[in-house]
Amino acid sequence: MRYLRYLVFGSIAVGLVIVALANRGEVSLTLMPLALGNLIGFNLQFQIPLFTVIFLGVMTGLLIGFVWEWLREMKHRTAAKTEHRQVVRLEREVSKLKSGTAKEQDDVLALLEKVS
Repeated sequence: MRYLRYLVFGSIAVGLVIVALANRGEVSLTLMPLALGNLIGFNLQFQIPLFTVIFLGVMTGLLIGFVWEWLREMKHRTAAKTEHRQVVRLEREVSKLKSGTAKEQDDVLALLEKVS
Protein backbone atom coordinates (compact mmCIF):
# COMPACT_ATOMS: atom_id res chain seq x y z
CA MET A 1 0.00 0.00 0.00
CA ARG A 2 2.90 2.31 0.79
CA TYR A 3 4.37 1.83 -2.69
CA LEU A 4 1.02 2.64 -4.27
CA ARG A 5 0.94 5.90 -2.32
CA TYR A 6 4.48 6.73 -3.47
CA LEU A 7 3.46 5.95 -7.04
CA VAL A 8 0.46 8.32 -6.85
CA PHE A 9 2.50 11.12 -5.24
CA GLY A 10 5.28 10.63 -7.80
CA SER A 11 2.76 10.82 -10.67
CA ILE A 12 1.30 14.03 -9.26
CA ALA A 13 4.79 15.52 -8.86
CA VAL A 14 5.74 14.62 -12.45
CA GLY A 15 2.47 16.14 -13.67
CA LEU A 16 3.12 19.37 -11.76
CA VAL A 17 6.65 19.62 -13.15
CA ILE A 18 5.34 19.10 -16.69
CA VAL A 19 2.71 21.83 -16.19
CA ALA A 20 5.36 24.16 -14.77
CA LEU A 21 7.75 23.56 -17.67
CA ALA A 22 5.00 24.04 -20.25
CA ASN A 23 3.86 27.36 -18.70
CA ARG A 24 7.12 29.19 -18.03
CA GLY A 25 6.11 32.34 -19.88
CA GLU A 26 5.71 35.48 -17.83
CA VAL A 27 2.31 37.10 -17.41
CA SER A 28 1.38 40.48 -16.08
CA LEU A 29 -0.94 40.58 -13.06
CA THR A 30 -2.51 43.93 -12.20
CA LEU A 31 -4.40 44.81 -9.05
CA MET A 32 -7.18 46.77 -10.81
CA PRO A 33 -8.37 47.32 -14.38
CA LEU A 34 -6.22 49.85 -16.22
CA ALA A 35 -8.94 52.53 -16.47
CA LEU A 36 -9.69 52.36 -12.74
CA GLY A 37 -5.97 52.31 -11.88
CA ASN A 38 -5.37 55.40 -14.04
CA LEU A 39 -8.29 57.17 -12.40
CA ILE A 40 -7.02 56.49 -8.90
CA GLY A 41 -3.39 56.96 -9.85
CA PHE A 42 -2.26 53.68 -8.29
CA ASN A 43 -2.19 50.26 -9.91
CA LEU A 44 0.06 47.50 -8.60
CA GLN A 45 1.46 45.24 -11.32
CA PHE A 46 3.54 42.01 -11.16
CA GLN A 47 5.41 40.02 -13.79
CA ILE A 48 5.40 36.34 -12.74
CA PRO A 49 5.50 32.96 -14.53
CA LEU A 50 2.14 31.51 -15.57
CA PHE A 51 2.64 28.26 -13.66
CA THR A 52 2.92 30.30 -10.43
CA VAL A 53 -0.46 31.86 -11.15
CA ILE A 54 -1.94 28.42 -11.86
CA PHE A 55 -0.51 26.83 -8.71
CA LEU A 56 -1.49 29.79 -6.51
CA GLY A 57 -5.02 29.66 -7.93
CA VAL A 58 -5.34 25.95 -7.19
CA MET A 59 -3.91 26.34 -3.68
CA THR A 60 -6.19 29.29 -2.92
CA GLY A 61 -9.20 27.32 -4.13
CA LEU A 62 -8.24 24.34 -1.96
CA LEU A 63 -7.72 26.56 1.07
CA ILE A 64 -11.08 28.28 0.61
CA GLY A 65 -12.75 24.88 0.18
CA PHE A 66 -11.16 23.46 3.34
CA VAL A 67 -12.10 26.50 5.42
CA TRP A 68 -15.65 26.49 4.02
CA GLU A 69 -16.09 22.79 4.86
CA TRP A 70 -14.58 23.25 8.33
CA LEU A 71 -17.05 26.08 9.05
CA ARG A 72 -19.94 24.05 7.62
CA GLU A 73 -19.17 21.06 9.84
CA MET A 74 -18.69 23.15 12.99
CA LYS A 75 -22.27 22.55 14.17
CA HIS A 76 -21.73 18.78 13.91
CA ARG A 77 -18.51 18.94 15.91
CA THR A 78 -20.11 21.03 18.66
CA ALA A 79 -23.09 18.66 18.83
CA ALA A 80 -20.77 15.67 19.09
CA LYS A 81 -18.75 17.39 21.81
CA THR A 82 -21.84 18.18 23.91
CA GLU A 83 -23.17 14.63 23.44
CA HIS A 84 -19.79 13.23 24.51
CA ARG A 85 -19.85 15.38 27.66
CA GLN A 86 -23.37 14.16 28.42
CA VAL A 87 -22.34 10.52 27.91
CA VAL A 88 -19.37 10.94 30.24
CA ARG A 89 -21.59 12.62 32.85
CA LEU A 90 -24.20 9.86 32.62
CA GLU A 91 -21.57 7.12 32.82
CA ARG A 92 -20.19 8.72 35.98
CA GLU A 93 -23.69 8.90 37.41
CA VAL A 94 -24.41 5.25 36.56
CA SER A 95 -21.16 4.08 38.14
CA LYS A 96 -21.92 6.15 41.24
CA LEU A 97 -25.41 4.68 41.46
CA LYS A 98 -24.13 1.13 40.95
CA SER A 99 -21.61 1.52 43.75
CA GLY A 100 -24.32 2.99 46.01
CA THR A 101 -26.84 0.17 45.36
CA ALA A 102 -24.26 -2.51 46.02
CA LYS A 103 -23.93 -1.28 49.60
CA GLU A 104 -27.56 -0.59 50.30
CA GLN A 105 -30.66 -2.56 49.47
CA ASP A 106 -33.38 -1.15 47.30
CA ASP A 107 -36.30 0.34 49.27
CA VAL A 108 -38.84 -1.84 47.49
CA LEU A 109 -36.87 -5.00 48.23
CA ALA A 110 -36.49 -3.96 51.86
CA LEU A 111 -40.27 -3.48 52.16
CA LEU A 112 -40.92 -6.87 50.54
CA GLU A 113 -38.54 -8.57 52.95
CA LYS A 114 -40.32 -6.95 55.94
CA VAL A 115 -43.70 -8.18 54.69
CA SER A 116 -42.62 -11.78 54.25
